[in-house]
Amino acid sequence: MKPYKILVFLAAVITILALVCACFPKKGVEVGSQTLHFPTLKKVMNPKEEMDVEAFLARQDSLDEVLLSKQDTLSQYRRQMDSSDTRFWFPNDDDRFFDDLFASMEAAQDHDRVIRVLHYGDSQIEMDRISDRLRSHLQELFGGGGPGLVPFATLIPSLSVSTYGSGSLTRQSPFGDSLVVRANGNYGPMVQDFRVAGSATSTITASTHKRCDERLYQFSRFKMLFNNRPGPLTVAFRDRKGCYSDEQHCDQPGVQALSWRLDSATTSVRIAVTGTADIYGIMVDDSPGVAVDNIPMRGCSGQQFTSINREQLADAYSQMDVGLIILQFGGNSVPYIKNEKSLETYCTNLGKQIDRLHQCCPGAKILFIGPSDMSTRLQGEMQSYPFLPTIIEGLQQMANEHGAAYWSIYHAMGGYNSMPAWVRQGLGGPDYLHFSQRGADIMGDRLAGAFENMYRIYRMRKEVSDAQ
Repeated sequence: MKPYKILVFLAAVITILALVCACFPKKGVEVGSQTLHFPTLKKVMNPKEEMDVEAFLARQDSLDEVLLSKQDTLSQYRRQMDSSDTRFWFPNDDDRFFDDLFASMEAAQDHDRVIRVLHYGDSQIEMDRISDRLRSHLQELFGGGGPGLVPFATLIPSLSVSTYGSGSLTRQSPFGDSLVVRANGNYGPMVQDFRVAGSATSTITASTHKRCDERLYQFSRFKMLFNNRPGPLTVAFRDRKGCYSDEQHCDQPGVQALSWRLDSATTSVRIAVTGTADIYGIMVDDSPGVAVDNIPMRGCSGQQFTSINREQLADAYSQMDVGLIILQFGGNSVPYIKNEKSLETYCTNLGKQIDRLHQCCPGAKILFIGPSDMSTRLQGEMQSYPFLPTIIEGLQQMANEHGAAYWSIYHAMGGYNSMPAWVRQGLGGPDYLHFSQRGADIMGDRLAGAFENMYRIYRMRKEVSDAQ
């Protein structure tokens, strides 16, 4: 074919497509049960510029400026935090919300305490994602070590610790697959437990993965949290790579804990239980300081806490020295919340969960982390769920009204329609809902950075107060 004919053909095709763009109904054309869409001429001529994730992340506020006076510096920090993509929203705008928590964390080593941060969330935090980065930063600041609270038997593997359970075990939980047994509220602080009826063994082995923080490579403090059923219970503890062993007996029913502390850290232990009990979890720590407990709840919307027996949950928390409870939920509900009424119902139910946790653990601060940007296919493109910005605003208001702080992954990653850029740049998953491992690391670092900035403000406020 001659060149001019090819040119005429291409010009004709472009002209036809331009006419279709201009004339095609904006609402689409229904064909059977499907609706066909065609891009407008404006969208074709002015394609959206893709977000540069690295450039966005580089805009993180620098709070390292030294001004003429401490008071000026404090005011500057506060202004920068309020305009930051990684800011916290506090009840009644109280920027002293975390002060008591920071004071406890600072004093933990002097008082031989392990202050616990319980990080509940959906599948976004599975395998210790996000939690691991927060743990690393907080333990760098305040001390501590070990992976934290782990179940007697692990169903979902973690990069941070290996827990293998065997024997006469039955998992009980208000969420999960069809094999789960519902146990009339007896689930404990991990929103699940493993019932031992006879004998069972849990083997806990430290991580050797190269990407893990070195503080996870050993542990020396252990506490098994359980609800003993009627009858005697025997628990044998053994360091599998040393000479330490211990056997304890329990005859009284109810929620309680057994503890072990080694003179030198180890990398693997074995706990054998004989009797009948519901094992809530095992706290696996090292030195005093801070522990961050990763508690993933796949498929959950965050409404399971009122399913736990209130008295038993309160008794369990009293054994744990909890300083902060993080609730990271919302992603599983976003596709189904399409109007103000459904959002109001969801927020009302979440508010009840926060109230319950306040009742069961009154000394702990609560932080709610809302969903990330999430994409669905609209008119042939992956775009944010249309109602998502309203959901984010509603969750923030709900959390603050119920005495919890709020942190927004949605804003921290760039807001509306940011997920497609994260996916294309290797930071989001192909489902346009979850982060890749690298993306989760970034989010964990951003969350930890937000805490560190608030800690700087706390320290500076103390210096100003002491100087007056």
